[in-house]
Amino acid sequence: MTRSAASDQAAELELPGLVRDKVREGRAKAAATRARKAAAAEIADADPVARVLLDLPLAHLDRPFDYAVPAAMAAEVRPGVRVKVRFAGQDVDGFVLERTSETSHQGRLQPLRRVVSAEPVLSPEVAALTAEVAARYAGTRSDVLRLAVPPRHATAEKESSPEPPPGPAWDPAAAVQAWAGHEPADAYLRHLASGGSPRAVWHAAPGTDAAELLAHAVAATLASGRGALVVVPDGKDVARLDAALTRVLGIGRHVALTAEAGPARRYRDFLRVSRGTVRVAVGTRAAAFAPVRRLGLVAVWDDGDDLLSEPRAPYPHAREVLLLRAEREGAAALVGGFARTVEGDHLLRSGWAHEIRPARALARERLIVQIAGASDFDLERDPLTRASRVPREAHETLRDALTAGPVLLQTPRRGYAAGLACETCRTPARCPACQGPLRLTGPTAPPECGWCGRVEEAWACRECGGRGLRAPVIGDARTAEEIGRMFPGVRVVTSSGERVLATVPDRPAVVVATPGAEPVVGEGTCNGAGYAAVVLLDTWLLLGRPDLRTEEEALRRWSNAVALARPGGRALVVGDPALPVLQALLRWDQPGFARREADLRAETHLPPASRLATLTGGAGAVDDALTLLRLPEGGEVLGPVLIDGPERDGGEWRAVVRVPRAHGPALSAALGELQRLRSARKLDPVRIQVDPPSL
Repeated sequence: MTRSAASDQAAELELPGLVRDKVREGRAKAAATRARKAAAAEIADADPVARVLLDLPLAHLDRPFDYAVPAAMAAEVRPGVRVKVRFAGQDVDGFVLERTSETSHQGRLQPLRRVVSAEPVLSPEVAALTAEVAARYAGTRSDVLRLAVPPRHATAEKESSPEPPPGPAWDPAAAVQAWAGHEPADAYLRHLASGGSPRAVWHAAPGTDAAELLAHAVAATLASGRGALVVVPDGKDVARLDAALTRVLGIGRHVALTAEAGPARRYRDFLRVSRGTVRVAVGTRAAAFAPVRRLGLVAVWDDGDDLLSEPRAPYPHAREVLLLRAEREGAAALVGGFARTVEGDHLLRSGWAHEIRPARALARERLIVQIAGASDFDLERDPLTRASRVPREAHETLRDALTAGPVLLQTPRRGYAAGLACETCRTPARCPACQGPLRLTGPTAPPECGWCGRVEEAWACRECGGRGLRAPVIGDARTAEEIGRMFPGVRVVTSSGERVLATVPDRPAVVVATPGAEPVVGEGTCNGAGYAAVVLLDTWLLLGRPDLRTEEEALRRWSNAVALARPGGRALVVGDPALPVLQALLRWDQPGFARREADLRAETHLPPASRLATLTGGAGAVDDALTLLRLPEGGEVLGPVLIDGPERDGGEWRAVVRVPRAHGPALSAALGELQRLRSARKLDPVRIQVDPPSL
């Protein structure tokens, strides 16, 4: 013992007990700190540099940073692991992208603070995909990584991922039988099973159990020794696909990735895919980034559903993410639905994919679609057919079908009476306080404002003084009430809003549902179950939205509803028979409608013939962004225009930037550079969306 240490020890003995303990504790902490600094100073011999992508929201810092790898962490620091680093005076999360022996940094590298987890959760394929998605949508990689990698759950991470039990071998005969009538599906399946990477846009026949057919396509991919990834719009679709995959593949051979599963189960299932114990993943939009090993097939069902578009920056669409993965990893692709988007039509026109569609005979025998009042005979029987909300023909269709099973009634509006008007002069009823629309929430409830909630028991029309009210727009609750009076003794159920039914029993009942909330009958439609009839009401409401995709979206919602009819069932549409969109539904020619829609958009230089981006924010912020933006060749700016709020208060403005489709990558690069400039200069926020789902 040295003289100074001995004197320190003697001095300690003279201190009171509590003070002496505090002194010893402080010295122990100091010794531990010196040991950590010494370990950090000792850098790993092999590949001493870790390239780390930090979780930073600033676009001008959206790049990897180099850090030194301490020798004590060398065994744990691998590509894909989570780490903590020191950046700008604070601890920041990050992912290790790679280990290297070189760095472009001139000074001394900061060491990694610690390894959060030695589990590699970011695969090289997904890391490259996030970079491509961020560039495509002019966003930051950190925002994309939040979608790709779920939050860590330490308890789930410590658990092992057992190998799934062996499942049944792929049955080619059963697969071909399930896909029968869709041409040339048998060639597509054989190509998948042989290890090929075919790409197809699939138009499904009405009455098709899409989950069953997708499960057989996944089984064919597994037979080639590769993995598969399927993305669907919502939890109901995931549940049906989960059940179909269990029937076809066996128990435990796939995982379902949804936020509703909870953080522990979601992370546990993610690790099963990441570790390679399971090679099939299904889920909603975020599952498009699932790290499936040896990816052989990416599939998306109902790609026109807006639920597949991420509502958070940088707003990627699941279909585009999957197509980027198919191109990058050499996988097969399958884009399916009862309707077809103009983007799906573009894939066919460009030659990137081939078409799978039902034979005309199959579509005709599966479903008969009629439009109320379409013929002179119908008008002679009921002259008020085109003026009635529920005409005589619809009443007869419901009455006859109820003897055979359940019927579906689709109406676009939720609630009881979503809008009211004066019974005498038809002037819309408005709240005197805020000028919001008045509505009824129930048969005995007084009118209330849909904006401020004020109850107006003594309302009077400001035009004629009348006090009577009528409901020009009726919701699903009022519709169910009226149907119950039409068919006393028949069970009437509703599915909408927060109360969405997944299934209904296969027995007589009237199901009133809003678009997207239609339940299936039993477990599916492939075994003959389904609605005996489907009636579509208030079609004019879906066609009244001022949006680029109004007719395309209406046809998609109608197609999804009538496709739930059982084979040989009937669908009746209450609407104008002269409308091309209803004629496309009548002929089950959604591909033809998509082609015509694409041609019309090409004439007006709208997507998919061009690439668009919107810049939304305050007037000054949008003006600054347009000033800094370097437009690519052939680019043009439309606007800005006021879209929300009064102009005197600034409001919210939007500008649209448009370029020819061939210059789409240049537009994304220019917008990415704009994001970096705005971030570095700390300018007012502007929301940038590349290829927004609606305008």
